[in-house]
Amino acid sequence: MTMNRRAPIADQSTQRPSRSVVLRSGIVLLTAAVGIIGVMWLCGTLLVDGAVPPLTRLDTSTTEWVVARRTPLLDTLTHVGTMMADTIVALIVAAVAVVALRWWLGRWRESLIVVVAIVGELLIFLAITALVHRDRPSVPRLDQAPPTSGFPSGHTGAAVAIYACLAVLLLRSVPRRPLARALAAVGFAIPIIVAASRVYRGMHYLTDVVAGAIASGIWIAVVLAVLLRAAPAGQPSANGESRRAAP
Repeated sequence: MTMNRRAPIADQSTQRPSRSVVLRSGIVLLTAAVGIIGVMWLCGTLLVDGAVPPLTRLDTSTTEWVVARRTPLLDTLTHVGTMMADTIVALIVAAVAVVALRWWLGRWRESLIVVVAIVGELLIFLAITALVHRDRPSVPRLDQAPPTSGFPSGHTGAAVAIYACLAVLLLRSVPRRPLARALAAVGFAIPIIVAASRVYRGMHYLTDVVAGAIASGIWIAVVLAVLLRAAPAGQPSANGESRRAAP
């Protein structure tokens, strides 16, 4: 009696997506970006017009509260905090992450996710600031204000796009779970530090940093959902065990 042999299973990590998959992914990402811009434009317009008085009062009171509590130590710490998402630093971190992920995992998928996350976040941020013209807080600022609108916070959005995205990728890829969780905790904490630093230094209102975090958070969630696929055969799973492809 002869036995039928199963056909060899192709390594998913070397397979290239078809053109239709690439097209569908691009349409989903573009639709998400347009939707985020539209929602943030509406929210920003309401804030600029003063259509939400409770939020306006919250912004003012929060800014006055943190300015009244400035100290030399906090000035220094928040300078470090805001520099974590400065343009040059963000580009360096992204470039290092792209190269490191490609070298470590031996494929381009995670590196592509980082590139799409940061480039998309930047384009979304520029589009929103071109539509919404919100003044920055009228308090003494500790940094030089860029020419862009105060809404949303670009530093906060960049921090979420880079560090939170890397946190998710590390949670998925690092087989040692305690180390993965520790690295992810740092990645998730940095955007919070950046957001608090921007408010403290008088560069943004509270709603500016919240909007930046939400817009960027939605964007990277879509990017991860679209571009991140199930681990291929032999790749460590969440519990550190090697996955086998289903027959």
